Amino acid sequence: MGRLTVRRPVLHLNADGSTRSRPDTLVAEEPLELRVGGKALSVTMRTPGHDVELAHGFLLTEGVIGSGLDLAGARYCNSVDEQGRNTYNVLDVDLAEGVAPPDASVERNFYTTSSCGVCGKASLDAVKLKTRHSPAADPLRIGRELLLELPDRLREHQKVFGSTGGLHAAALFDADGGLLAAREDVGRHNAVDKVLGRMVMDGRVPATGTVLMVSGRASFELVQKAVMAGVPMLAAVSAPSSLAVELAEESGMTLVGFLRGRTGNVYTGAERIELR
Repeated sequence: MGRLTVRRPVLHLNADGSTRSRPDTLVAEEPLELRVGGKALSVTMRTPGHDVELAHGFLLTEGVIGSGLDLAGARYCNSVDEQGRNTYNVLDVDLAEGVAPPDASVERNFYTTSSCGVCGKASLDAVKLKTRHSPAADPLRIGRELLLELPDRLREHQKVFGSTGGLHAAALFDADGGLLAAREDVGRHNAVDKVLGRMVMDGRVPATGTVLMVSGRASFELVQKAVMAGVPMLAAVSAPSSLAVELAEESGMTLVGFLRGRTGNVYTGAERIELR
C-alpha cells in the first residue's frame, strides 16, 4: 500500500570540495483522493500508510463526523498506475445512516499541499469550525518535568524521520506520559489527522486528559484539529501563530510552543501545568 521511503542517487558535495555519488533515502509523497459515498471530497499529498486513520481524522476535524459510529466503512478504489497495479491512492468512505454528507465548505477547490490543509477552502469563513467536544472544562493536569520530556518521547517514534530527515510527527500522550498513538507524515496536518483518526477508531473521542505533541510549529489549523477532537493541550517544538494562540484561548485549550531542551513558552491555559 505504498512505500514510506524511496532510494535515489545523489551527487554529494563534500566539505573538502570533492564530490561523490551515493544513494539517498527520501520520504515518499503521493496523492490521496478521499471520497465520501463515491463523491470526491479532497485530495491531499501524504506519506502512504494509515490512510483509513487519516480519513477518520480528517472527517472528524472538518466537523463531518463526531465519532467512529458516524462511519459505516472504508475501502480503496481501483486506481491503477501505468502497469495496471492498484496505487491505493483513492479511498472511499461511507457515512452511517442518518449522518449528513459534507457541505460545500469542506470541499477543496484545489489540491491540498503537504504543508497546508486549509489552502483551497471553499470559504475562509468556514475555517473556524464549531467543535462537538470542547476542551474548555477538561481537568487535565500535567507536571512541568513530564511536559519537558515529551519532545524526546516523540522523537523516539520518528523512525522514518531518522532515515530521511523529511517528515513531521505527532503523538498523543495521556496525563502520565503514556503513548496513545504516534504517526509520521510529510504533511504536519496529516500526521495529526492520523493520530486523531486512531482515537476515533478506538472510541477515544473526545480525547480528554491528553496532550498532543507535534514536531513543528503550532499553526491555527493544528489547534483547530485538536479542539475538534477535544484535546485539552497542544505542545509544539516550534512557534505558534497569533491566530493559533487566539483560537486556543477562545477554546479553553492549553497551548505550549518552543518546547525543546529544558524550556518552553506557555501561551494559554497555564493552569493545567503543575509547576512544582
